[in-house]
Amino acid sequence: MSAADAVTDSLKRMRAEFGDLPGGRPADYIPQLGLADPEAFGLALVSMDGHRYSAGEAEVPFTLQSVSKPFVYALALSVLGLDEVSRWVGAEPSGDAFNAISLEPGTGRPANAMVNAGAIVTTALIPDGPDEPAFERILRCLGRFAGRELDVDEEVFLSESMTGDRNRALAYLIRATGTMPVDPVLAVDRYFRQCAVRVTALDLATMAATLAYGGVNPVTREQVVSAEVAARVLAVMATCGMYDGSGEWLLRIGLPAKSGVSGGLIAVGPARFGLATYSPPLDTTGTSVRGQAALGALSQRYGLHLMLNPALPGSTVSLVTTADDLPSAPSAEHERVLHEKVGVVVAQGAIDFTAAERVLYALDETGPDADSSVVLDLHAVTSIDSVALSMLHIGLARLSSDGRRAAVVDPRDLLGPPDVVREDIGQDLPRYATREAAVEGSAKVLSEEE
Repeated sequence: MSAADAVTDSLKRMRAEFGDLPGGRPADYIPQLGLADPEAFGLALVSMDGHRYSAGEAEVPFTLQSVSKPFVYALALSVLGLDEVSRWVGAEPSGDAFNAISLEPGTGRPANAMVNAGAIVTTALIPDGPDEPAFERILRCLGRFAGRELDVDEEVFLSESMTGDRNRALAYLIRATGTMPVDPVLAVDRYFRQCAVRVTALDLATMAATLAYGGVNPVTREQVVSAEVAARVLAVMATCGMYDGSGEWLLRIGLPAKSGVSGGLIAVGPARFGLATYSPPLDTTGTSVRGQAALGALSQRYGLHLMLNPALPGSTVSLVTTADDLPSAPSAEHERVLHEKVGVVVAQGAIDFTAAERVLYALDETGPDADSSVVLDLHAVTSIDSVALSMLHIGLARLSSDGRRAAVVDPRDLLGPPDVVREDIGQDLPRYATREAAVEGSAKVLSEEE
């Protein structure tokens, strides 16, 4: 158990709250998808520091389906550039369902790369490389977003191929307008394979976090696409990713998102996190019923809406000091950290949900030993919102339950009155005016216990 488990607890609460939500049914018009467990419900979050959190069936494999669209669009933009891709595929909301005939009058271009017509063209735009066929290029790109090698579920691929006449019809109709760059049969076959790539909710959260982090996979630290490409993909996801419900989604939930008929759903907090859910029962728009409800609740309760002002990534924790981090010629304060096992975490700026996760993770980094102490320095923190305050209280309570001692530099009582903190944390939390006094006080307690 650790302080950062407070984030996992949030996901577990969402799963418990919405796990029995009625309504929807798996996408049985693709027979293989109809076999999915309707009770499966997984949630995952990946932070910009590469920390991974999950609850429920977050590691159950399923196929990408339409969640693949933003990432193949990113590949097309990377290979061909925005102007060339825009010759073939538009970027306007269609206002129609995912499988609608959304073609621009006069040009025949599909409305955007998130509807099926536009996704088929986008997939067709990926060229064969000298040593790598187009689909292998797509599969490798999807794997780089996920941070691991991915494969195709051949049974789902065959099931889609046997029932995909509408997508074939769309491809032939686009070809008739002159805006299909390759043979329609080849284009649809590649598209079906792309949709049948197998992932987990944790994979999807990592893929979403890569877009959030300017194209850098926060787990592998690989630059998958440029920051410019990531920003353009997020723009199209925000306006078109949820099809004819995109406007309502952006208004109420406020995060660029993409759904898939296998039950996958991703949402992106730019410079903050990647979120993903998996639950097969779908509503009439092809979106996971439970996933949509859980992401909506997370956004509302934790202030995740895109238009709110988040803390800048990397700006929250300015110092984490442990014995392993000490300089070769330590100061007197560092000597106490070394000999008395006192860790120090210095936070700064405004603390919201995302910033609180960084602080909690940093508290765990100071040392797992049950006989160690940690000092949380809040003197440079300007504010703590109610959600972050609750997370910090839960995290500090977890440290206490593990037997670790905590002290805080909190000259403005940002954590709340001592009696409220005592009730939430289960113990008195020693407070100091300076970091030096907190370290000295914590070291003295440890010395007396020895």
